[in-house]
Amino acid sequence: MSRKLYPCGNTRREFVWQMGGGFAGLALSSLLDSDGFFQRHLKAAEATGPLTPRDGHFTAKAKNVIFLMMNGAPSQVDTFDYKPELKKYAGMPLPEGKNYINSGGRKVGFLTPEFRPFKPGGESGLMISDYFPNVRKHADKLAIINSCHADSHAHGSALVAMNTGSTFIGRPSLGSWSVYGLGTDNQSLPGYVVMMDKRGGPISGEPNYSSGFMPSTYQGTLFRPTGNPILDLQGPKHLDRVAQRRQLDLLKQLNEKHLKERPGGEELAARIQSYELAYRMQAETPEAVDLKDETQATLEMYGVGKTPTDEFGRNCLIARRLVERGVRFIQLYSGGGHLADTWDAHVSIENNHGQHAAEIDQPIDALITDLDQRGLLESTLIIWGGEFGRMPFSEGKNAPGRNHNPYGFSMWMAGAGVKGGTRYGATDDFGFEAVEGRAHVHDIHATILHLMGLDHERLTYFHQGREESLTDVHGRVIHDVIA
Repeated sequence: MSRKLYPCGNTRREFVWQMGGGFAGLALSSLLDSDGFFQRHLKAAEATGPLTPRDGHFTAKAKNVIFLMMNGAPSQVDTFDYKPELKKYAGMPLPEGKNYINSGGRKVGFLTPEFRPFKPGGESGLMISDYFPNVRKHADKLAIINSCHADSHAHGSALVAMNTGSTFIGRPSLGSWSVYGLGTDNQSLPGYVVMMDKRGGPISGEPNYSSGFMPSTYQGTLFRPTGNPILDLQGPKHLDRVAQRRQLDLLKQLNEKHLKERPGGEELAARIQSYELAYRMQAETPEAVDLKDETQATLEMYGVGKTPTDEFGRNCLIARRLVERGVRFIQLYSGGGHLADTWDAHVSIENNHGQHAAEIDQPIDALITDLDQRGLLESTLIIWGGEFGRMPFSEGKNAPGRNHNPYGFSMWMAGAGVKGGTRYGATDDFGFEAVEGRAHVHDIHATILHLMGLDHERLTYFHQGREESLTDVHGRVIHDVIA
């Protein structure tokens, strides 16, 4: 009985091709090894676990960062981008030639002026809306960037881009890059802390504060402003600190033995560090968020215990306490969940921004004042902004809301290394599109890293054969906002 034979293994042509490729690979491996490539990246991978403080690429003033994230996107023409031309052309359509608007199916209405008046602040005379009368007192400390632009009209992808530099999920966040580059000064607290709005987090969730392809050591740690700051941080009641320490020592010994036999295990090294950090945090974290030692005057300054400032005021005060304790990067969210609970003012700018600005204006004033009085503003960089801006026109006829606008919006910085009382870039006469000194999200990130002493082109992480960076070979530093 005959049997049909099928070829097994490779064909002769494939064998010759693979053999040739193998010889080339040997030559390449030899060249890379002689250059120290493998050792360099192996040591870098094994060193990613520790959060030991490290020097930046150059000396800089900013040692800590507080990023005030306005989830939902505030309107630039109603907050920090004064456009008197909107009154002149109120009720008229946007001029022809700007027909590339992606309205997401919403109505494109008519040009609408600001809903609250702008007034000059400080000696610099920066024009700031009446939504922020308290922040306006610090005009001479602010560097307002009016020419920001982004790549997405959608909240989810735009938030991820503002936090990670890309609209695609899976990349490390700005906070992760900061801690990866500089470590953190307090080994008993996370280097990167995130405090959400009690109404919910950003709709794209964890990717906004993830460490992406970096070890989990660098991801953001969520803090709650009341109760236990971190859920499940405390061990079971029957296990005291001595017994817990013995368990961790044994686990660490076994993990390190496993790691020694298999060098380069980044996630295992990160897990060892996370166990140790969690143990130390059990003692230090509750004290860091406990406000009982703060004076009544301080609590009142932040608006703690009052409506509507209690929650954001409490978070701002905790942020100051974390800065005092050496936490590198802190991010506070204003606005949670979706639609009315965020700055997403499709229905009414006045109702939406009136509510949210009232929640944060006094606490931000207090944060800047408090840091300044304690000598911490010189080393703390404060950033304010959302994922994009809003259109200078209404949504339909006589509609008081505004749609999403990634073409031109505003952010501001204050504190360490920032040139206060300055305004950089500009949108067109209507506040629709950035036309002067255009600042992409990559440029914002490059500038933030620069203020921290990090070169965005040199701060890289080797991943899947490529040196990755926050700005991904894009971006420029906005030197005009740097003192």
